[in-house]
Amino acid sequence: MADQEIPEDYLTGYAQILADVATTGRRLTRDEITARRALGEQAAEAGLSLRTLVSSHLAATRAAWPSAPTSVDSALAAMHQAIDAFCEGYERAQRLAVRQEEAARREFIDDLLYGRSDLGRLAERAERFGLRLSHAHAVAVAQGPATYDEGDPVPRRVEQSLIARFGDRSTLLTTKDGRMLCIAPGDQDEVLLHFAKQAHAATGGGRVAIGRAQPGPGGVVQSYEEALNTLDLADRMELEDPVLRAGDLLVYPVLTRDRQAMADLVNSALGPLTTARGGPEPLLDTLTAYFDSGCVAAEAARRLSLSVRALTYRLERIHTLTGANPAAPDHRYMLQTAVIGARLLDWPATAL
Repeated sequence: MADQEIPEDYLTGYAQILADVATTGRRLTRDEITARRALGEQAAEAGLSLRTLVSSHLAATRAAWPSAPTSVDSALAAMHQAIDAFCEGYERAQRLAVRQEEAARREFIDDLLYGRSDLGRLAERAERFGLRLSHAHAVAVAQGPATYDEGDPVPRRVEQSLIARFGDRSTLLTTKDGRMLCIAPGDQDEVLLHFAKQAHAATGGGRVAIGRAQPGPGGVVQSYEEALNTLDLADRMELEDPVLRAGDLLVYPVLTRDRQAMADLVNSALGPLTTARGGPEPLLDTLTAYFDSGCVAAEAARRLSLSVRALTYRLERIHTLTGANPAAPDHRYMLQTAVIGARLLDWPATAL
């Protein structure tokens, strides 16, 4: 770029300004400064190198340098004013171009993740950002204790790690609603796993959900929605894993697909617990710990900070109230499914 040929148009009037200043000692007029800024903007829009443009101005200065020693200071001042105005215009045009690019990127991401816009047109726009929507894609969503925008240090650090590890692999890292997103081709699971690892560390222990790879232009929004639903499910089910895959948790959407049927099961199987002294929550927590520990009474008691005897008493109380024995294999599945349903439906805090 240092040897790039700069059209004379971007130096228009510059030599004359130096000659006038050398003769009169005046400073640049407002119109001259405005003209230099405009030329700088035009040069930036043309994609010319700023270093080469400044070099051309310096070369023109040498060619028009005044012979009288008394004019040197005025010529230097004029050169400083002219080049400063030119660079100001150049930088202003660059900032505008960056803002326009950011706006176009944000508009594309919004259309992509909300499933808006014509799919054909969306696929064309996607290629500008390195995505080929004719292929399958998967989306990982990272949620931390704070909200994140694209220019924040945390997303930049994660993106730099991805680029350093994988280079350009047709991936897109962005933010949406305060969360970090990584969109990657469906056959590049290692990219999403690396993103998950880096995002978990960069957010200080945040959680990451990975949607399943989905084909076609609408596949990105489907995978994105799966990842969001997985994060919501993890909160409701109090899942502790830092990285969750939507494909590993498909049983939960199946259980809640018929919400009314699940609500009926919860009411029927666990409703009698509401008559217990102290409400249903302690007994529901007992069932949750019991099932989560693989129906091992000693482990469940440890999790609840109870003695095994106290836990056994609670299980017997549940049997008495509901008629279902948590320790009996023929009752266990019904009760465990009802407990999962209660957590999914936020019962008993939310009436069914």
